[in-house]
Amino acid sequence: MTPNGPQHTLSDGLRLAFGTLTRVPTPPPSQVTRGCTRIAMLLAPLVGLLLTAGAALPLLLTDAYPGLAALTACGAVLLVAWGSGALHLDGLADTADALGSRAPAERALQIARRSDIGPFGVLAIVAALLLQIIALGSLALTQPVPFTFWIAVFCIGGARAAITVGCTPWFPPARPDGLGATVARCVPRSAAVLTWVLLIGLGWLLLGPVGAIALAAAAGAAVLTLLHAKNRLGGMTGDVLGASVEVAATAGLVTACMASQILA
Repeated sequence: MTPNGPQHTLSDGLRLAFGTLTRVPTPPPSQVTRGCTRIAMLLAPLVGLLLTAGAALPLLLTDAYPGLAALTACGAVLLVAWGSGALHLDGLADTADALGSRAPAERALQIARRSDIGPFGVLAIVAALLLQIIALGSLALTQPVPFTFWIAVFCIGGARAAITVGCTPWFPPARPDGLGATVARCVPRSAAVLTWVLLIGLGWLLLGPVGAIALAAAAGAAVLTLLHAKNRLGGMTGDVLGASVEVAATAGLVTACMASQILA
């Protein structure tokens, strides 16, 4: 196997995925090639599932202590945010400020790059965290503990598949530099679609109709977010990818909460 062969590219892709999307100490890739970025973006959902599986462990306490449902839900959501370095929440805030500014695309992109967070960004973060915690807490109170745990894993972790979709040729980069430009168009459309199909299928097998409906809602929310950014900003950026993840996770959990009651 040559140094630049498939095994080397896979290793670099794994390092890039974990190093970019989590706080897990990871050696940097030896080189960032097109193949490396493709693998990293395709692995984004797997990284999210593994991260969330660890962060959602507090939810298991609700089996013995139902009164802790709200606290365990809060702990799970915040641990995911911490484990990802709040990367996606930061992207959500910057994107909300850009889209909420009503400024032309070029000016909106400048607003997104500023280090401070404006009122739309604060509102977006607060709304996303509150909705995720409330939905997950409600599920922890009304559903079996294993069901709630896996809903959290698939809706929050699986929402990283929004990144995979955002890196297809459907969504060009909004600017010539930055993370968005680095990963733009690196994922085949068919691979992104297959990723969501597999997630929704697994959701159905493990969690029944509620799981499938929740993940379908997450997929729809991710696509709508990416399309809105494309129409408003001219394409996607790293911030837009992060925003699509948080919107997808929120939509998935809220839908799961509602569907579990309607289909009960």
